[in-house]
Amino acid sequence: MAKMTAVQAAVLVMEKEGVTQAFGVPGAAINPLYWALRQRGSISHILARHVEGASHMAEGYTRAVAGNIGVCIGTSGPAGTDMITGLYSAWADSIPILCITGQAPRARLYKEDFQAVDIESISKPVTKWSVTVREPGQVPQVFQQAFHLMRSGRPGPVLIDLPFDVQMAQIEFDIDAYEPLKPYKPAATRAQIEKAIGMMQAAERPLIVAGGGIINADASDLLVRFAEATGVPVIPTLMGWGAIPDDHPLMAGMCGLQTSHRYGNATVLASDFVLGIGNRWANRHTGSVDVYTKGRTFVHVDIEPTQIGRVFTPDFGIVSDAKAALELFVEVAEEMKAAGKLTDRGAWAGECRERKKTLLRKTNFDTVPMKPQRVYQCMNNHLERDTCYVSTIGLSQIAAAQFLHVYNPRHWINCGQAGPLGWTIPAALGVRAADPTRKIVALSGDYDFQFMIEELAVGAQFKLPYLHIVVNNSYLGLIRQSQRGFEMDYCVQLAFDNINAPADAGIEGSYGVDHLKVVEGLGCKAIRVHKQEEMAPAIARAEALMAEFQVPVVIEVMLERVTNIAMGTEIDAINEFEPLAESTADAPTALAVAMLD
Repeated sequence: MAKMTAVQAAVLVMEKEGVTQAFGVPGAAINPLYWALRQRGSISHILARHVEGASHMAEGYTRAVAGNIGVCIGTSGPAGTDMITGLYSAWADSIPILCITGQAPRARLYKEDFQAVDIESISKPVTKWSVTVREPGQVPQVFQQAFHLMRSGRPGPVLIDLPFDVQMAQIEFDIDAYEPLKPYKPAATRAQIEKAIGMMQAAERPLIVAGGGIINADASDLLVRFAEATGVPVIPTLMGWGAIPDDHPLMAGMCGLQTSHRYGNATVLASDFVLGIGNRWANRHTGSVDVYTKGRTFVHVDIEPTQIGRVFTPDFGIVSDAKAALELFVEVAEEMKAAGKLTDRGAWAGECRERKKTLLRKTNFDTVPMKPQRVYQCMNNHLERDTCYVSTIGLSQIAAAQFLHVYNPRHWINCGQAGPLGWTIPAALGVRAADPTRKIVALSGDYDFQFMIEELAVGAQFKLPYLHIVVNNSYLGLIRQSQRGFEMDYCVQLAFDNINAPADAGIEGSYGVDHLKVVEGLGCKAIRVHKQEEMAPAIARAEALMAEFQVPVVIEVMLERVTNIAMGTEIDAINEFEPLAESTADAPTALAVAMLD
């Protein structure tokens, strides 16, 4: 067998496992791995400006394309702790990423060596597996096991910590004899699927709740086939948005406390049976269990056995990969349909479509500064159907989910559970690295945008163009809104008099940070918009700038300072702070308009 260093073997294994792209920041303790990467030249590397940014780039890379596994690399000590947020975000949403860290030599572990920290212990709660490799000969098999674990069962992240002397040690390894391990995926039985469909048949007003597990399993086409065979309407979760096109007749809206539609909540409350596939009954989707479950029968299909019954006990649970289950759901449903044994759901589906036409929020405001609702109306008007949106958290994300439209899986890329501020820029760069042709629009409030704004320089350096729309009200808007219950507006104002911004800079009312200057200083392009008539020209200009310079382009939209977005504490008690739509003229880009034509 060939002799090589342990890190040379690690690079060969990553090649065999399909890795072609990595994100990271080199450092002394991980330089041997970087030497091996440089020597092979088979894995491209994008240099982040912050190691947390590298972890979110890896997330975006994984989330963008089925089968991808993003790789992020950092040195010992703070690099690993910086990537914990990315590991948490990936773990929470069942996203496989591989985090590789350097470490002090084995003899110096637990002796408070410079930048030596027990990252194995720190990261265990937010990974499927975290390991400090203590024997050089184990490196190839540790990497093999990492990929096996990331792909098996519920997907998730792994951290491999490599002491410096382990990286440098010589081992014998034969890459020609190496084969990736076959992932384990639990699969439903036909008897289980027949029972679930039988329970659905007994219901009068059934729904399918489509979770992110369907997108992770690359099974969206099967979901649509199953819905069409049975005629049962679909409620996607935030992580499952795009699994069925928004304008599909059986797409019944999203349910939840924040990222939801009025018609989606109303339809769930009107239902008597729910089949959840690849979802986890997140609290922002359900609200209280009592309200969500009252009067309804539940079947829950999930890849993770311990997820069944975690939030509430379903009437029937099935442990299965979403794709394996949906293949059988389609098979059984289409057989029953051909035999004329499926209940006609036309009347119920029609009721759901009627709610989709009538229970709308107003977007057609003409005030200046702009209301966020009008911003998303402009985006619906001037962005293409195949636009891929990337967003993380805040009123900007909540409003986006209420007003935008998504038509394809993996075209709503969002960290659903962790929601770390600053996620959006690096995640969008990861999506761009995964797919050079995709139309990408990132969405941020001003604070999310400021958190990791330095990563825009990565887009400039590595020619990763995308459009970033920043809605700026110079507030921590979501936190300000939640403080209403405490009758305060405290420590959430980002506004200040910017002494370097002239009066004609367009930063009205002391909005503070001059984002245009910062963006341009980082090597990108920026446009500021004040009213709705400027949105279409700004988007056209941004597209031209991206084509010319191949860098990210930011459109900053100056909003009114205070806007409250619809939300509540229960799905039957949502507070609507703005006027509701009384006609299609109030919500001209709602899907209701097309449905009424």
